[in-house]
Amino acid sequence: MNDSAQKSLLPIGLRDGLPPYADQEAYLVETLLATFRSYGYQRVDPPMVEFEENLLDGSGSATSQATFRLMDPVSQRMMGIRADMTPQVERIAATRLKRSPRPLRLAYNGTVLRVKGSQLRPERQFRQVGCELIGSDSALADAEMVILAVEALSRAGVKDLSVDLNLPTVVKSVCQEHSIDPATARAALDQKDLKAVSELGGKGGEILSGLVQATGRVDHALEVLPSLILPANAAAERDRLVEVVGLVREALPDLSLTVDPVEHRGFEYQTGLSFAIFGAGVRGELGRGGRYRSVFSEDPATGFSLYLDTVLRGLPKPKELESIMVPSGVSPATRKELRDSGWMVVMSLEADSNVEPEARRLGCTHVWIDGKAVLLEQPRVSEGEAS
Repeated sequence: MNDSAQKSLLPIGLRDGLPPYADQEAYLVETLLATFRSYGYQRVDPPMVEFEENLLDGSGSATSQATFRLMDPVSQRMMGIRADMTPQVERIAATRLKRSPRPLRLAYNGTVLRVKGSQLRPERQFRQVGCELIGSDSALADAEMVILAVEALSRAGVKDLSVDLNLPTVVKSVCQEHSIDPATARAALDQKDLKAVSELGGKGGEILSGLVQATGRVDHALEVLPSLILPANAAAERDRLVEVVGLVREALPDLSLTVDPVEHRGFEYQTGLSFAIFGAGVRGELGRGGRYRSVFSEDPATGFSLYLDTVLRGLPKPKELESIMVPSGVSPATRKELRDSGWMVVMSLEADSNVEPEARRLGCTHVWIDGKAVLLEQPRVSEGEAS
């Protein structure tokens, strides 16, 4: 391997953003944040690295195994590189913005780094964009998270979205109420193994079987779930689900909704209604969200994160930007006028007045000739070259 190839190697799960994909990602971020802003969410920008005890407190504990650690040479304290931005936004809300009126609506955008990727997301470094709504326990807040996430992705160009609604605390409540070992129940529920679930026995086994059978399209779930005799906490979560579904359907009547009341993977720190967003033909979830309680302030909160590596897979391949090469003798005023009208203007650095060869070499789509933008014909490829 030559020295140039060696220097191009990156650690597994990391990549360089190249044109035109880096531009596409930047535009995507701008579109998402603009949508969040239109709903009243103000942006915060936490640091990439924090002291370990802050970063991994509360909801951050779920990312402990995914977090890179390093020693701060100044304070001699251990620090962590963020693997998720939600705990940082929690901290900001409870400290820097503790006197701000609630509910507090915050948006964020930044890169996260994880020790290793997963089967569905092999990337270890990716951009996370999301929102947190802190200080409200209302069903309207839960619905706003779903509606906002879907609308932002739709505006960005992602099509055929679907949302899977989850109740990650319900199984725990049923197991506690009916003295069922939660680890045994989880092993059966994660496989959706009705035989193994029914073998848990008793009324608890019947309820858990009913929860598995409620999985599927939202209309089916809303038929099955009301018939289950749930513990008080679980029944309240089910009722919240019904209310939120009504609110979401009112705002997004064409959105595809499913329900999986026993799913908990990826929702380890959620304390109530949660959800995952998917796009047709896209591997992995586009984002996740749900209700939690801030460990820093005990405020009720809900939010969501969108994973841009996955979101980009749901968008069409970016088009090459139209660019025009202008001779070096063209006035600065003309070049500015072209830029102001939307052109990507590349000025020739050669003295030769014939800029067409240079424009072709640098991949420009147009050239400025006699005061006009002229489209460059692409060179024809012969059959021999094509093969």
